[in-house]
Amino acid sequence: MAAIRIMTVDDHPLLREGIAAVIDGQPDLELVGEAASGEEAIERYRQWRPDLTLMDLQMPGIGGIAAIEAIRREWPEARILVLTTYRGDVQALRALRAGAQGYLLKSELRKEMLATIHQMMEGKRRVPPELASEIDERASADELTPRETQVLTRVAMGEANREAAVALGIAEETVKAHMKHILAKLQANDRTHAVAIALRRGILDL
Repeated sequence: MAAIRIMTVDDHPLLREGIAAVIDGQPDLELVGEAASGEEAIERYRQWRPDLTLMDLQMPGIGGIAAIEAIRREWPEARILVLTTYRGDVQALRALRAGAQGYLLKSELRKEMLATIHQMMEGKRRVPPELASEIDERASADELTPRETQVLTRVAMGEANREAAVALGIAEETVKAHMKHILAKLQANDRTHAVAIALRRGILDL
């Protein structure tokens, strides 16, 4: 039986080395290559065509989600497992919508990675149960619009409503209306609370 060919994508060399060490100890797994950015991931995928790709989300340049979209657009059959420190349900949902079939926290890597790889090679999806329930509960009810995300980003940068309005080219009253919707959607007490929730859930990526 041929070994499962794996590519890792992460901008931290130590993490890639750790994954390589685990894979090297498995007779049914083979590490065919590594990449350190989204751009490199797309190029290396084209070169190696791995059976499964382990993809980080937070990288300089093209991030993991954009790389997943690009790879899946060209190779719809690509199997991609997201590895991240991010617990945010919004980030997970974006990755799954982009085409990833699995989502694994880096803190669970040593314990769960091998089982997850084999599950995905059997055609199963893998999302941590607690994250899956959050996605189901929140995915449609409180998703911010692109404009609301822009407004909240300006707020997170410390801008007042007037400054955000000027930066976005909209009226100050419009910014206030967006903030009202944002607070309601995120069930936040105030602007600071809204920013904290958005950062935790991965709605904002600052």
